[in-house]
Amino acid sequence: MRWKEQLLTLTPYQPGKSIESVKRQYHLDKIVKLASNENPFGCSDKALAVLENSASLALYPDGYATLLREELAAFLDVAENELIFGNGSDNLIQMISRALLHPNASTIMADHTFSQYKHNAVIEGAIIKEVPTINGEHDLEGMLAAIDEQTNLIWVCSPNNPTGTYISEQKLTSFLDKVPEHILVVLDEAYYEYVVAEDYYDSISLTRKYQNLIVLRTFSKIYGLAALRIGYGVACPAIIQALEPAREPFNVNVLGQLAAASALADQEFVERCKEKNRQGLAQFYDFCHKNSLSYYPSQTNFILIDFKVDADQVFQFLLKRGFIVRSGIALGFPTSLRITIGSFEQNEGVLTALEEFLTKNK
Repeated sequence: MRWKEQLLTLTPYQPGKSIESVKRQYHLDKIVKLASNENPFGCSDKALAVLENSASLALYPDGYATLLREELAAFLDVAENELIFGNGSDNLIQMISRALLHPNASTIMADHTFSQYKHNAVIEGAIIKEVPTINGEHDLEGMLAAIDEQTNLIWVCSPNNPTGTYISEQKLTSFLDKVPEHILVVLDEAYYEYVVAEDYYDSISLTRKYQNLIVLRTFSKIYGLAALRIGYGVACPAIIQALEPAREPFNVNVLGQLAAASALADQEFVERCKEKNRQGLAQFYDFCHKNSLSYYPSQTNFILIDFKVDADQVFQFLLKRGFIVRSGIALGFPTSLRITIGSFEQNEGVLTALEEFLTKNK
């Protein structure tokens, strides 16, 4: 068969190991998964309650996501035609890439950022320009310098995955002021709800000022609805209208729409999770300071820690003890682990195991 040549060079996205596979492999009864930046506290009871009386599964979902669209538009104070929905924000990344990238177009991104930007660009045969990060942060000036006549699309991930770093309002607006209006800037804010930095920006208001900006968010992280796959984009109506033909029909499932709309109404749950996450990060910061380990201060629900040894060595040590984390090798940080912030007890457990590793490898 005559497959696209670029597909032959790609490997599928590699998710973290599943709980059941680790149980079987290491004959363990209890597993703590801290690999995929999921919410250890689950989701809102309001989201669970609405699923008990969900619509018939024999019917297609509402392709316009009417209820969710209305609720989200009111919550964000935007117009309904400023929203687009996806089967997770991954689906939106795919849609945007399909709409703007081709072999004669270039796209710009950081070299250490979410892998699906590059993955989809490769599939579309686009020219890829990766700009090295500086101390784990986007080099926005370097990204501006990479713009040429072929540039159609720029990816900005803030807070960034896998480093957890963010971009300040002053730096972001200065950058957006200089990007040509015909180039779409994607601001991926999957971890937006976890941010506590005082100089963070109001991205929704920026979509009114910059007509070439789209903001991506998700219900998979702090809302705890990863299994239902609901992501959304916010942009001016012209961008949304141009993207809609690239969206699959019925791409957002019925249960996800219902749960997401209900989850929005429980901001107390969101705030509790945010506070518990900051407390969990403090546990990891204390551990790093105690053991003189380098890390990036995080505005997310994960932390990237440099152990100064082969990351897979630490990863396997934890795996045998029932802790699934993410090796930094595939993320471009070969001596680091990316660890999701769990509950207090989960954090204590993995940190105790890491202390054991460090003691054995002095």
